[in-house]
Amino acid sequence: MLPFGVGAVLDVQGESFVAAGIETWPQLKTPVPSERLAARLGVLGFYAAPHTLNDRYDQPDRPGVPYVRFPGWLFCGSCRAMVRFLREQEKPGEPPVCTSCSAAPRLTPMRFVRICADGHLDDVDWWYWAHSKLAPELRAACAESQQAWKAGRLSFRVADRASGLEALSVRCGATREGGTPCGAERDLLDILGPQGGHCPGRNPWQRPNGKASCGQQVHIVQRTAGNVYYPVVFSALDIPPTDEPPRAEKDLADAVRGHGYWTNLLDALGTSRADSFRAFIKEDTDAPDSVIDQLIAEATGAPASPPADRPEPAKLDLSRDEWYAFDAVELPEPTAEFAVRRGGLGLASETEEPWAALDAHIGGVVLADRLREVRALTGFRRHSPHGTLVRADTSGRLRWLPATEVYGEGIVLTLDEQRLTAWENDPRVQAHVHGVRTDLDASFRDEQLAETVGSDLSPRFLLLHTLAHLLIRQLSFDSGYTTASLRERVYGRPEYGQRGLLIYTAAGDAEGTLGGLVRQGEAPHFAETLVRMLEAAAWCSADPLCAEHTGQGFGNLNRAACHACTLLPETSCQTGNTLLDRALVVGSARVPGYFTDVLTASRESAAATVLGGPA
Repeated sequence: MLPFGVGAVLDVQGESFVAAGIETWPQLKTPVPSERLAARLGVLGFYAAPHTLNDRYDQPDRPGVPYVRFPGWLFCGSCRAMVRFLREQEKPGEPPVCTSCSAAPRLTPMRFVRICADGHLDDVDWWYWAHSKLAPELRAACAESQQAWKAGRLSFRVADRASGLEALSVRCGATREGGTPCGAERDLLDILGPQGGHCPGRNPWQRPNGKASCGQQVHIVQRTAGNVYYPVVFSALDIPPTDEPPRAEKDLADAVRGHGYWTNLLDALGTSRADSFRAFIKEDTDAPDSVIDQLIAEATGAPASPPADRPEPAKLDLSRDEWYAFDAVELPEPTAEFAVRRGGLGLASETEEPWAALDAHIGGVVLADRLREVRALTGFRRHSPHGTLVRADTSGRLRWLPATEVYGEGIVLTLDEQRLTAWENDPRVQAHVHGVRTDLDASFRDEQLAETVGSDLSPRFLLLHTLAHLLIRQLSFDSGYTTASLRERVYGRPEYGQRGLLIYTAAGDAEGTLGGLVRQGEAPHFAETLVRMLEAAAWCSADPLCAEHTGQGFGNLNRAACHACTLLPETSCQTGNTLLDRALVVGSARVPGYFTDVLTASRESAAATVLGGPA
């Protein structure tokens, strides 16, 4: 699935392969149910790859996920001869070897490939590269010019008195007309980057099509380069269905019913005064017309019409139902895939600092003893993250996608709504986040991140996202989990009343199911973890440069955030290590942090302890 899904290049035991499209998968597959994710992606379902071979139970010739050898050009490390290895030469279980050497050493794949922005992948035309410095008539005089795609007299040479790419060259050992040696040769000094040539308009597992024409500029890169493969993955938690309305909607409904003009509105229905009473209620409660209409229908016994402003289920944010499940007044009943319980910091009666201040900033803690996450691969891009999307089904005929399921556990942390709203409305916070929002609007990732951050980047999302990164880094010290085995889900969209985050195990092995992460979320461990996290976040080894940055990272989408203090492995972050700012958590000279007073109280308490000595 990730990072070896459809279209990815896989290096294993000195050989190199590329994963074929799902249209070539065998019929034997494992269903992965996830109705919410299927509705979001517009497919009928998901399937996992066939299980790997088990020597005791599985058949040795059982079909699995197909991989195609790529690059097709190989070379011998002994005689340096280059070989175009064809698919019909493949022998199951036997790697390609050099037939020219008596010892038959294993052939090594060439390290350079061609890609384009339309998502195509191909071998470098090595014959043309070796002859590219020659005049066209001399190039055509080579005996192998008519079958350049499988030229048999090329060699990959290494110079003794040079270094780097300049020491590597491709040489042609064929002859010209009249029997004279060709001798064409060119080093690889300027091979990387955009090059001339025709893109075949396909990927290695697809059949050649003479009519296919791509038209994009080809780029030569190393086959293991990061821009060879950008997978597009969607994930969703398995949430049990519930008829209970979300807490945010319940609070809004209670505010409308408790308004002084609510009874006046009901009495004036059908008259011109009703619009005036409705306007007063909307202004004081910010309730949309759909909610007021629903409550009027319930109060009068009229049939309720579905809200007109609610998006279709297929368009819903995948985090919406997840947040409602974690934020519900009555948590869902435990199931085999979803079991949560309410926790806490254990600081309800605490009066000493910094514990009292910390408790006032935290809304609550929910412990997830059992979670199931489904991750689906929709396709991939090459050359750049905003390139053309290539579907996992390159045939375009299938209505399912490859997916995998992961079981684990997690901690849900929510912030206090009143304090969070007051902090968000601070003019300094608004001005600070406006700069990040401007950079995001100018970035090509604006559309990619819209579903995660919402239509408008809010201060609470930046705060919660940075807090999730800092918490994962702290948990890696306190609990022994590696940062790569933990993942985040940020619930920071004000339109859904979100104000929390989920840290959960993402590893598919026993590390994600032993209960260690939930144990760290229980009292009193979690409160101590949060205070240590804030103390660690207040200082970075790259300060003052990191703390004073006005734009760093990809697209200048980060502020006070770098590898020394905040960034995580790419697989742990929803947004690719962007939209992070440590200053919004602990504060700086330009902007107040949400936890600034907690950090100040912690420092004062520590100083008083040191100066006063042991009690």
